[in-house]
Amino acid sequence: MAKFVLAGQTDCPYYAKAELLADRLQRSLPNFQIHKISILPDEWTDWLQDTCKRNDWKHEESPLVWRELVHQGGKGMFLGGFNDFLEHCQNYYNITSDMAEELMESIAQENLETKISLIKEAQYHASLIQPLHIWISSALNPTCNMLIPSLLSAEGLSQASAISLHLLDLKGNEEELQSLKMETEDLAMPLLHQADHLNIINSFFVTSPIKAAIWLQVTIHTDLEEAFHKAEIILLLDDCLSEDNDTEDVQQGQKIKAVADLYTEYGRLIDTRAKKDVKVIVSGRKLLNLRCSFLLKACSIDSRRFVAVATQLENEARAAIAKKLKVRTSEVTDIIVWGDVGDIFYVDLQRAKVFNYDGPIKGPPFFFHPVLEIIYDREWLDNDFQDIVRGQQAAVVSKTCHGADMSTANGILTVLKAWNRTSTPSQVFSVGVLCTDHSDIPGDVVLSVPVTFKDGHWSVASDVSVGDDLKQRLDLSASKLREKMSDATTGE
Repeated sequence: MAKFVLAGQTDCPYYAKAELLADRLQRSLPNFQIHKISILPDEWTDWLQDTCKRNDWKHEESPLVWRELVHQGGKGMFLGGFNDFLEHCQNYYNITSDMAEELMESIAQENLETKISLIKEAQYHASLIQPLHIWISSALNPTCNMLIPSLLSAEGLSQASAISLHLLDLKGNEEELQSLKMETEDLAMPLLHQADHLNIINSFFVTSPIKAAIWLQVTIHTDLEEAFHKAEIILLLDDCLSEDNDTEDVQQGQKIKAVADLYTEYGRLIDTRAKKDVKVIVSGRKLLNLRCSFLLKACSIDSRRFVAVATQLENEARAAIAKKLKVRTSEVTDIIVWGDVGDIFYVDLQRAKVFNYDGPIKGPPFFFHPVLEIIYDREWLDNDFQDIVRGQQAAVVSKTCHGADMSTANGILTVLKAWNRTSTPSQVFSVGVLCTDHSDIPGDVVLSVPVTFKDGHWSVASDVSVGDDLKQRLDLSASKLREKMSDATTGE
């Protein structure tokens, strides 16, 4: 089988003549194939130089013809220009072309007009795709590596037809970010998208006008110059700012001040650049509620667009209960985390349920026992259990020498999926929010409370009771948060 490649400048008369001759051969000879590459005039010189350099050829005019070695592999066999192709067709197939010069120029002009028309059509189709813009801060945080594959799958963001992913790391090494970008693109996720009209033009073929119309990429950022533009989902992973690995002369107040300055700036940028219906998720362990509080203080967007994830802590509590009751972690549900994650918080079991418990009373799969009716050891619940949950993160770090990155990523994904209408109205999630409409919960700082998601909006769970003891705990958490915010303001 003879497979030829004919490349030329779109408005070149000799390319037009060679193209029609090749079409004639392809219609007449079953084993003759032609692949045509039409290049715009202002791009032809660069394209020709790159192609010749790559293949070690010498050629300076339009068109360029070579033969692909279909059954042998390796680079193509250089044939030459228009006269070489015409001579080859005459010698091997006894077919030539006697097209008049006026007709050649007319067809060349028609080729150019058609090329431009097809490019405009491709650009129009590309413009119809509105990608979902997702920003991730501290993208070199190991949690990000755990997060990206699931984030870009269709399961959690089923309403998105395409995703444009922006990786932001203010202190990151650009080479490392480039590596992360390449690794992300190598996932070949179907939702990953970013329209680039320049590449649309460069990769456009007249013979297949639409198939090269989309160029996929991930963007990386190391400063705040363009941060959060068009953002619809923002995932803030800046937990590394608050790790306890600083030198002794760096005081806690200075760390809080640094976090406050950054998140205040984040808040201003989100306010002016992000979409008004943006979803902002703050994740981590250290200063989690404080970071979210500073965001809201600096931003005028509806506070219901911001949450701090306590779900990973909730899952660790479920694991501790499951181990105590000898069931699977997935069979323990509706555990609530109140307060300030990473500081003063309380794990509440008032709604907690356990399914498939091996006790004297059993039922169908939907049957459950209240956890507080199964565990009678109140001293364990009030002391040991709370300590186990508080120490779980440190235990993971001591054994693995890194944070609970999988747990953190899973917590983010769990909340994001629920926020995107994949949960039932009865499911309860522990997240840090600003509760301005709940009389028993301080509403001036972000505290972790039980919420349900419905139609893309969260609301505080209505079937939970806030007793005097719990209210005192929440007031204490709020008071500590106010002190930290005040320290950041005064710089102490």
